[in-house]
Amino acid sequence: MQVTRNVILDLLPLYYSDEASPDTRALVEDHLAEDSELARLAEKGRVRLTAPPPPPVNRDAESLAYLEAKRQITNRVITLAIVIAAGAFALGGAALVGAMFMLNS
Repeated sequence: MQVTRNVILDLLPLYYSDEASPDTRALVEDHLAEDSELARLAEKGRVRLTAPPPPPVNRDAESLAYLEAKRQITNRVITLAIVIAAGAFALGGAALVGAMFMLNS
């Protein structure tokens, strides 16, 4: 089987993170030594792969998102409580009407 550029490109993240086996490392290094254009592209990709993570979201945005999520959860709990209470009152009312009907019979 011939190792193509796409296979090497797939292996580069493992290679740069030092998670590749010695055989895979040798394969990638041999292929990059033979293909200077791919080696140049791989070096550009290495800069992207090893770049620091993006800065965290600012604290105000985190606080606003938390408060909005909390508000939505509170609204859902209140709505559910109202639906359950209305159902209980309807069931209780139906039972009361049924009991009154049976007493009058």
